[in-house]
Amino acid sequence: MPNPDKWTALEERMEKLGISADDLTEKFIRGSGHGGQKINKTSSCVYLKHEPSGIEIKCQAERSRELNRFIARKELCDRIEEIQLGKKSARQQEREKIRRQKRRRSRRAKNRMLDDKSKHAQKKNLRKPPGRYD
Repeated sequence: MPNPDKWTALEERMEKLGISADDLTEKFIRGSGHGGQKINKTSSCVYLKHEPSGIEIKCQAERSRELNRFIARKELCDRIEEIQLGKKSARQQEREKIRRQKRRRSRRAKNRMLDDKSKHAQKKNLRKPPGRYD
């Protein structure tokens, strides 16, 4: 369970963003996925809906219902803040960064990179003492 200071900070953030408790529909549902009997018996998964914006969040990150309530509200604040400020969330920026890293290089960029590698290898070979070539 998160400490009271974190709850008050979250409530202040919600108030600042204009999210009131009356606007939220909260349900506790049974979780799904791995976990065996425990997950099938307890309703620790939190379903949160913000009526004005229509944002729906399901949180099943932890075994504790209270902690899932906290995480769901935090996620709701993040999404609404993202919409209001029009900026990309840190998670979205991270996703885009990974996508850029995995993207295939153009043929020209690949050739340039390989040329630089071969030049570097030649430079290192010239540093070796004479008569010793591996």
